[in-house]
Amino acid sequence: MTESVTDLAHSVCFWSGVSSWIIAQCAKMVNGFFRTRRLDFRYFVSTGGMPSAHSSTVTGLATAVGLAEGFGSPLFAVALALAFIVMFDASTVRRAAGLQASLLNEIIAELFKEHRLSERKLKELLGHTRLEVFMGATIGVLTALLVVSLPWWP
Repeated sequence: MTESVTDLAHSVCFWSGVSSWIIAQCAKMVNGFFRTRRLDFRYFVSTGGMPSAHSSTVTGLATAVGLAEGFGSPLFAVALALAFIVMFDASTVRRAAGLQASLLNEIIAELFKEHRLSERKLKELLGHTRLEVFMGATIGVLTALLVVSLPWWP
C-alpha cells in the first residue's frame, strides 16, 4: 500500500491533472476578482465559470498520459475518451441544467411575490460555455507540458 501511494506521489500524470485543476481554479478566482473587485475564495471550489477546471484536469491528465505512455497507447485512448466525455458533459448537460436552474429561479421569484414559497435558490453556475471549456483544455495541455518538463520527470 505504501509503495502505491509513493508511486502516485511521483506520477507525472497525477500531478499534471492536479496542477491543471489548481491553476484553472486560481484563474477562476482571478477572473472573479476583476469582475467584482474583491477576492472571493469560494471561486476556488466552485463549479462553472471561466475557465473550466474539469476540462483543464482531464486534458492535463490525457496530455501527460500521451507524453508518458505514447499517443498511440491504449491508456492514452482511454484518457482522451474520458476528456471528451467530461468536456462534452460540461458544455451541454451541465450547462443546460444551469440554464434551467436560472429559469426556475425566475419563476420562483415571480411566484414568491404573491405566494409564500421557499426563498432558497437553485445553483445556476453549473456548466460551461464552449469558450470556457476550450480555455480549460488549453490550460490543461500547457500545464501538462510544464509538469513533464520539470527536472524530476525521468
